[in-house]
Amino acid sequence: MQDTNLGDILAGLENSDSNSTRFSKNWSQGRSAFGGLSAAFAVTTMRKKLAQPQTIRSLMVSFIAPVIPGEVNVEATVLRQGRNVTQCSANVISEGQIALQAMAAFGNSREAFKPATAGHKILPSRDNGITFSDNAKRLPHFLQYFDGCWIDGGIPFSGSYKPYLNMWVRHKQDVSRFPIEKLVAIADIPPPVLLSHFEKPPVPASSLTWSLEFVEPPEKITGEWFYLEFVVEAAADGYTQQSGKIYDELGRLVALTRQCMVYFG
Repeated sequence: MQDTNLGDILAGLENSDSNSTRFSKNWSQGRSAFGGLSAAFAVTTMRKKLAQPQTIRSLMVSFIAPVIPGEVNVEATVLRQGRNVTQCSANVISEGQIALQAMAAFGNSREAFKPATAGHKILPSRDNGITFSDNAKRLPHFLQYFDGCWIDGGIPFSGSYKPYLNMWVRHKQDVSRFPIEKLVAIADIPPPVLLSHFEKPPVPASSLTWSLEFVEPPEKITGEWFYLEFVVEAAADGYTQQSGKIYDELGRLVALTRQCMVYFG
């Protein structure tokens, strides 16, 4: 198994009787794994506990300790299985301790009222953005596995604070076998928007808690590119709260996200 290929890393976990897999330091940010990868470990293992395939509706994550590169183990439990909704929890274990806890709700689709919406959003062109590679010296290791560009707002360490950030992102690797994990990883790409206030890295920062709500079933999203709009809701005392909207390349809203983050500036 190649522990730098996301599909192989997740396949190793999916096929493991002991719910373990390995990943390299290339997937790290600082001394811990990229949060989107750690959360994907929890999702994969919770999916394995489902009696039948169900789409994910929400995910809540608490980042407790660093997930150290190397081997990780995941423990998952079905909390309740109803007629339409299954709720699960998972612990990601790194070096013998719980490093991440997650809860997810999986639910069947059914006939229901659907109010009229504003339709698909008109998205800006990727041609006018600043690519990740143009800002490579200021990027964490894991971003080498993604293509993307900053479109507008607070680019990290620009020294010009803006309370919002807009960007395009896609996986470089084929992870179509794991549609939920594919979107989970994309949703955690944006850094703390507050980092645009600072001029030089490093400024240690990390997520404490994260919630992700899926507006569209991930398995029905066929495109590769995603457009992300994030905004700072509040910041004080070394903590910041930011929320975001995630669109597919057709301009369809597919997920909503909110994070509580800590930073040391």
